[in-house]
Amino acid sequence: MTLPRVLAWLQGGGPAAAEGSAGGEPDLTGMLMHHLLDAPEIEFTILGRGFVWHLPQWDPIRIGGLSIDLSPTKHVVFLFLAAILTLVVFVPVGTAMRTKYAGKAPKGLANAMEALVLYFRDEVVRRNIGEHSDGYTGYILTLFFFILSMNLLGLVPFGATATSNFMVTGALALVTLLVVEISGMRALGFKGYMGTIFFVPHGLHPAMAAVMLVILAPVELLGKIAKPFALMVRLFANMIAGHTLVLSLLGLIFLFATIGPLRWAVAGASVSMVIAMMVLEVFVAFLQAYIFAMLTTVFIGLIRHAH
Repeated sequence: MTLPRVLAWLQGGGPAAAEGSAGGEPDLTGMLMHHLLDAPEIEFTILGRGFVWHLPQWDPIRIGGLSIDLSPTKHVVFLFLAAILTLVVFVPVGTAMRTKYAGKAPKGLANAMEALVLYFRDEVVRRNIGEHSDGYTGYILTLFFFILSMNLLGLVPFGATATSNFMVTGALALVTLLVVEISGMRALGFKGYMGTIFFVPHGLHPAMAAVMLVILAPVELLGKIAKPFALMVRLFANMIAGHTLVLSLLGLIFLFATIGPLRWAVAGASVSMVIAMMVLEVFVAFLQAYIFAMLTTVFIGLIRHAH
């Protein structure tokens, strides 16, 4: 791709604009927003030629005065790709464990996946939830590998990171909130669960008990919402920050493209830093998936042992 076409791409028009433009000043802000935000199309390049796949747009569903648009977007497509990738890996592994490796030590990919599954079951789920914890292992593993797939898909060429969309991380956090609170209700019963919101120490004077309830009940209720909110913001912020830094470093090449010999030094430094950042981003992809899954088990364990 020639420099004028790349500059046109930076101006936010994507491959289509890059094909038809003769040049112009690079718009780094437009480039960042164009590549980080969700969009109704997906851009890719085949043999040096840019293409734009415009996703189908459906009429919004109207419920009363509410309008709900269910049209697919770039992040929705890559979210489904992550789900398919997870199934493609684990369905054959699960089948092999039940048939080919039944009663025997697995080999290859099945061996690696078994090691990860056992680690999460023993060191994450059982250690944080305690008794009757094995029933949560499937959910925690699904969280980890699904989030990991979305994170890694954002690092491939022309990919998009669905977890850099706070609506995606918010939906994951909402499901976790439901799992945590329902687990608490099942483990503690209705009266015990309400005690996690309206807690009064035994023997406290009724007047002081009323004061404590007025002050602490809203705090405890907000605490239940703050935990999944922190999960949502942490995953979203870490994923979008890494991609913002990578794209900003690449943008330095075009910002200094017309400044004589200095442009080659800037380009070399920029590419070197981007390579280092991409290696770090792979680590962050694994780390953030692990943190989300691990904190979910911590929250489940805390509410199940609220007494």
